[in-house]
Amino acid sequence: TLSPNDIDYLFEKYPEIGYLAEVMNFPGVLNNEPDMMAKIAIAKKYNKPIDGHAPGLRGELAIKYAKAGPQTDHECFSLAEALDKLDAGMKILIREGSAAKNYEALSSLIPNYYKNLMFCSDDKHADALEIGHINELVKRSLSKGYELFSILQIACVNPVLHYNMPIGLLQINDPADFIVIDNLTDFNILQTFLNGELVAENGKSFIKNVVTQSINNFEIKLKKPIEFAVHSKGETINVIEAVDGQLITNKLPVSLKTENGLTIADQENDILKITVVNRYANVPPAVAFIKNFGIKNGAIASSVAHDSHNIVAVGSSDDVICKAINLVIAEKGGLSAVDIFGSEVVLPLPIAGLMSPDDGYEVSKKYTEIDNFAKNKLKSTLQSPFMSLSFMSLLVIPSLKLSDKGLFDCESFRFTSLFE
Repeated sequence: TLSPNDIDYLFEKYPEIGYLAEVMNFPGVLNNEPDMMAKIAIAKKYNKPIDGHAPGLRGELAIKYAKAGPQTDHECFSLAEALDKLDAGMKILIREGSAAKNYEALSSLIPNYYKNLMFCSDDKHADALEIGHINELVKRSLSKGYELFSILQIACVNPVLHYNMPIGLLQINDPADFIVIDNLTDFNILQTFLNGELVAENGKSFIKNVVTQSINNFEIKLKKPIEFAVHSKGETINVIEAVDGQLITNKLPVSLKTENGLTIADQENDILKITVVNRYANVPPAVAFIKNFGIKNGAIASSVAHDSHNIVAVGSSDDVICKAINLVIAEKGGLSAVDIFGSEVVLPLPIAGLMSPDDGYEVSKKYTEIDNFAKNKLKSTLQSPFMSLSFMSLLVIPSLKLSDKGLFDCESFRFTSLFE
């Protein structure tokens, strides 16, 4: 827990902390919860920008949220929502990540609202980063015919000014941070300079890999398949419905198959079992069901699981789910994918269970391998199955999510029952 006193201490002692990060508890803001409002007040006291996070918030609620202090939002998934928040005085970050893809829905804002827009990715896998980042959104915007300097203001100028970032805008006495491109149509980046130093050329980084000691908190024992069994307590269950290209989910009441008194996955109808395993303590896992991952005869697991970064897994049976989770536990963090025939792939993430100490390009290759396994061998139908998986435990994204404590209904902002 970070208390208001902690926030005040950090802002006072560490002036390099630039802003109050995502105010994700938007119901807390709307209901004037003292703890949440105290943190916002402290950020205002130190004149720090306040980042918002309010998916789906519109109309009077968007106005109330903006008036409380949050100045930006990167969670808009519809044009109408973005316009409401712009009208409320917020700045909109157009997001295009590996799982959440909102650019097409929001790009028409560019001509009229470029002064109040920024680009972001929010979450991108290593293979996607190797292809590009904000520069890809610049190129897409140019291909749509939007005006060059409006696009560059969104990509390069607005973030620096909004966040008071200590980096260059090529003004007098600024650090020499700039790129060299081939032309203003294709916008292919030939060279990148930071503080006057050439750090990348023709798509390859010259920044050296830094070896660091792994710090971690992964204190659980290997699991057994029986721990993921769900005893039937009714005919209808609340199923999480994943939405490809979005972080939001839907809530589906479904009658699932039972076998020997247990509720089991229905692979034929693409309803799989999902579990969140607490990585910090040996406690029973939380188990539920999810639709639209498309996985056949296997499972995937990850310790990249916002916000607490427990282990989250989706699969067709308790056996393969347990195997995938145990592979992650054995590495003290990472991504894994297994099938019922004995094949397995693991990408270790030993630093906090979230990061690799290896060279970025090597991580990209390893991620491509495990991503291909999930899509080609396990037949996942999602654009980015591991990134989508990582958000299934993020409780502040509507509508239904799973934490280590059970199913959470973001609409009512409280835990709910698996069985109806």
